[in-house]
Amino acid sequence: MKSKIFVFLALLIVSAMVFTACSSPAEETAPAGEAAPAEESIKVIHLVNGTLGDKSFFDSAERGVKQASEDFGFTYKTIEMGSDPAAWQPGLEDAAANEDYDIMVLGTYQMTEFLEQIAGNYPDKRFMIYDSAVNPDNCTNACENVYSVTYKQNEGSYIAGVFAGMMSQTGIVGVIGAQSIPVIDDFIVGYTQGAKSVSSDIEVLVNYAGGWYDAAKGKEQALAMYQQGADYIFQVAGATGDGIFQAALETGNYAIGVDSDQATIIKDTNPELAAVIATSMMKKVDNSLYRALKLHLEGTLPYGTSEALGVAEDGVGLAKNDIYDELTPQDIKDAIIQVEADLAAGSITVDTAF
Repeated sequence: MKSKIFVFLALLIVSAMVFTACSSPAEETAPAGEAAPAEESIKVIHLVNGTLGDKSFFDSAERGVKQASEDFGFTYKTIEMGSDPAAWQPGLEDAAANEDYDIMVLGTYQMTEFLEQIAGNYPDKRFMIYDSAVNPDNCTNACENVYSVTYKQNEGSYIAGVFAGMMSQTGIVGVIGAQSIPVIDDFIVGYTQGAKSVSSDIEVLVNYAGGWYDAAKGKEQALAMYQQGADYIFQVAGATGDGIFQAALETGNYAIGVDSDQATIIKDTNPELAAVIATSMMKKVDNSLYRALKLHLEGTLPYGTSEALGVAEDGVGLAKNDIYDELTPQDIKDAIIQVEADLAAGSITVDTAF
């Protein structure tokens, strides 16, 4: 009798074990306070049609991707394709075909056409292009997997022009662009309009260096402008602008940086040079890419569209660091704040090169 009871109990235990083993995961309850497993992290490629180290545009983009990676826990890889334009299209095609990624981040107008040509070949991938916008008509899939973000650099440059015009002691200010192309001309148009808004008598000297990586040429042109009486020069020339800062230091004048807060970036390593960068017109590439990656992870990034970020969207603005604070009189600071508010409210219309 005892043996029969033992067998019966054993059968009950085995049955219970089989029932438990066959239960579906949905029937299981996670321990209180234990988070559900996270989804597999995304992989991001930051493809640079140039090199890092410009202390400006590409470095700003890198900061945004890096910060998003740290905050949101995804992995990313940066690929620098160098300064030879002939390498950029094959570099993009190779990365798109052979790298392990979910999202590819790239920038500038030079890459737009190349991206339009390949976006439709990778419907399961996502692309983000900054400082340029793809044309859906040029993509085989209407660029539905591409998000474009541009910046109203004319608005930010307008503020820089107001600053230069109000700070100038000579009534002559300058601007040096890398090349005469629409995006650079947009900076120059806004800057000129801003300076002239201070006084129609302000003279704005304009020149182009002819390239993005020629600091010697930048210095040469800036020295010539300073000799003509300019006391503030806005650099819109990438790494060429390093030479403009050197010219300002040698002549006892000032420069205005671009894209990033360039004085803060070099202040620890070269405080003397940083001191001549009165402010910078920041094209907030870092903020925009951080925002885009965050929205992607939230599932709300509007792929297939283009967004233009200006003063109202905190896409552009003036750097207000310690150097700016010490150098700028309070009445000029107050005037800048009012200009920013007017731009954000839409009560100032800035001309554009587009």
